[in-house]
Amino acid sequence: MSVAQRETRPGFALLKDWARPRVRAENSPRALIPQTLLQMRRLLVRWRRDPTMVILSLVVPILFLLTLNTVLGHRISVITGHSALSGSVPMIAIVAAITGSSAGAVGLMGERASGLLARLWVLPVHRASGVLSRLAAEAVRVLVTTLLILCAGLVLGFRFHEGSLAGLVWLMVPVIFGVAFATLVTTVAFYSAAGSSQPFTTLVEGITLVSTLGLFFCTGFVPLQQYPRWIQPVVEHQPMSYAVEAMRGLSQGGPVAWPMTATSLWAGGIVAVCIVPMVLGFRKASTR
Repeated sequence: MSVAQRETRPGFALLKDWARPRVRAENSPRALIPQTLLQMRRLLVRWRRDPTMVILSLVVPILFLLTLNTVLGHRISVITGHSALSGSVPMIAIVAAITGSSAGAVGLMGERASGLLARLWVLPVHRASGVLSRLAAEAVRVLVTTLLILCAGLVLGFRFHEGSLAGLVWLMVPVIFGVAFATLVTTVAFYSAAGSSQPFTTLVEGITLVSTLGLFFCTGFVPLQQYPRWIQPVVEHQPMSYAVEAMRGLSQGGPVAWPMTATSLWAGGIVAVCIVPMVLGFRKASTR
């Protein structure tokens, strides 16, 4: 039998098809995870080398924690009867998750202005990996930042009294909050006008204003009863207060179920509102 005759047989054709190298399509679900991890690693390496990211997400929060504990720590402990660190350490972890996202958003806007997003868009990679990699990188950033802030708090005297499992959940609260806020900031960054420095300045100033107002009107700053009665409902029900109360309960004991539920509802609501505009904005920013 000739070679041509053998190659026309059905069995030989199936063997050739099986032996042919498999090339995954760019929208293959199996390609999504490795490509997302690769792009996540690129972002983490870039952030690690970015002084602005390190200062905003780590240096400033730790310095503020030291200052807050030095100036108000003793007074808050006298008023509440327990260590002020039980509220200030969780609050600073939440603030670090917010402020760090501004540096990530500025980097994203820079990638858009330089055309990097457009170049990545034409590569044979899964479309969803671009957005998912940013959210995954934000989760890793917030987790590492929270661990370092926790270490600073432990040096100052912060302690866990509810066990190791509660401690692990404590670490996850800033991650949940930070990823939700990063979704909002990323959406805004995608729709910001390119070509000038004004959007960069406006975005950073807006995030700074939000984090500052949230910090000073949060139950982690001073107890709820110390605020004027007319603003107590706002302070009590804003998302940072719920996150701080959940973390306080997980570390020192107290209500956990409702603060965790409220934090999850706030985070889920932000993601639900922003996810579709974020995806559309990513496509728009990458194809221009």
